[in-house]
Amino acid sequence: MTSAQSFPPAAQSSPPARRPAESAFARLGLPVPGDHRPPPSARSFPDGGTWRTEIPSVEGPEVLAAVLKEAADLDVPLHRVSQGSGVWMLTDTEITEMVEACAAHRVELCLFTGPRGSWDIGAGTRTDSGGAGLHARGHDAVAGCVEDALRAAELGVRCLLVADEGVLWLLHRLRAQGVLPADTTLKVSALIGPVNPYSFMLHERLGADSVNVPSDLTLDHLAEMRRTAAAPMDFYLEAPDDLGGYVRMYDVAELIRCAAPIYLKFGLSRAPALYPYGHQLREAALGSARERVRRGRLALDLLARLGGDGGMSPLGSRSPGELTRFPAL
Repeated sequence: MTSAQSFPPAAQSSPPARRPAESAFARLGLPVPGDHRPPPSARSFPDGGTWRTEIPSVEGPEVLAAVLKEAADLDVPLHRVSQGSGVWMLTDTEITEMVEACAAHRVELCLFTGPRGSWDIGAGTRTDSGGAGLHARGHDAVAGCVEDALRAAELGVRCLLVADEGVLWLLHRLRAQGVLPADTTLKVSALIGPVNPYSFMLHERLGADSVNVPSDLTLDHLAEMRRTAAAPMDFYLEAPDDLGGYVRMYDVAELIRCAAPIYLKFGLSRAPALYPYGHQLREAALGSARERVRRGRLALDLLARLGGDGGMSPLGSRSPGELTRFPAL
């Protein structure tokens, strides 16, 4: 088993990862699967790395403790953990405990901001079409998101998860003006993930420091996005059922090659929905959190077998690097 400490350092000269079973196909005189591949990404994180890791759906201090222990037991390197229920679902004491635990383990903590359309009175989000989607509906909902951001920042949180373009722009402006700390990073949720290169570019310019793109995009789609903007991508190698339940584990090396810089998100399909989280879901949250870490171990073992495990960012890294923004007027 590859340990967290033994991943090869980032290097632009690392040999390309092989395709699964390519030597076997070549031996049979058959085309190698995926032989016509999109071009490699020319971008990386500012530390020179091409990939980082993330465990999503970490819904409170107890779940975080389970994730950190499982990651230590299975030698899974962690760069970021994220929560999905929202800042307003945690007490100040719980947030502070999570901030301190993540700081002790050099892991970035990302908390979701504010009310979303699926949880308010908007019936449109419950129709087959999805209606107005999961954005912040109305001025009051936007204000709730900003209030969550300010509260989280005061308690030491430096990464905020956002599911609305207007909220993203406002938080970026507050960051530019010093109301939010300058080292705050803004992460776009999979709930509004872009599906073309120009909407991806728009999120970066509105202030996004990483963007969760849908897991059903092809490698060509991701390469197109990467050519237009530098924001790191967040990508579910295994997506929750409400995001499609896609499993892309065997694409892990190619995802890094054509979409870097990228956060590999270890999600979980066939798992109970947790949002908004409460103690009635405690056992499901703990069990699924541990399994997400285990899925991460499986993905990283596969990545190592394919020879694509070089280029991991150093643990503790969180900067997205220089990104292109609209003027924060």
